[in-house]
Amino acid sequence: MSAISEIPLKTIKGEPAKLADYKGKVLLVVNVASKCGLTPQYEGLQKLYEEKHGAGLEILGFPANDFRGQEPGTEEEISSFCSTTYNVSFPLFSKIEVTGENIHPLYKELIAAKPAAAGGTEFRDRLAGYGMTPNPEPGVLWNFEKFVIGRDGKVIGRFTPDTTADDPKLRAALDEALSA
Repeated sequence: MSAISEIPLKTIKGEPAKLADYKGKVLLVVNVASKCGLTPQYEGLQKLYEEKHGAGLEILGFPANDFRGQEPGTEEEISSFCSTTYNVSFPLFSKIEVTGENIHPLYKELIAAKPAAAGGTEFRDRLAGYGMTPNPEPGVLWNFEKFVIGRDGKVIGRFTPDTTADDPKLRAALDEALSA
């Protein structure tokens, strides 16, 4: 396992955790938000989790309020929203920062390991078209950016926020990692 696997985390219930708890699994790490235009991605992520969990996939959701305050709730509110609105059963973690001065060490390492996201610049251009200043590269662009971590604990993929759970490139990366 890599050093990224030992970074201290907290579950959404406040319990200590780390990625090493998922040793031997393929991880899809996603920064999530409840009040974002991309929030419906929870549905696809849950479907993917149900489909691939038995093969060794874990989807790990990290709520973040970094982008236009789109995750303002408490851990309890976030957990309730996810379970009642989207039947989310994949692990959720305490709210963290994925950008800026207080970026969580996990995201600092994820970005360092994969500084560019697959999926093109369309989403970045769309944000700019709405008059928003996109987070500068290599930082996380927006909610629902995705990182793939292989069974060995190494970051092997990064996908833009608008990459959905049924995207062929994301699924190919996950399938390849699951078969390794």
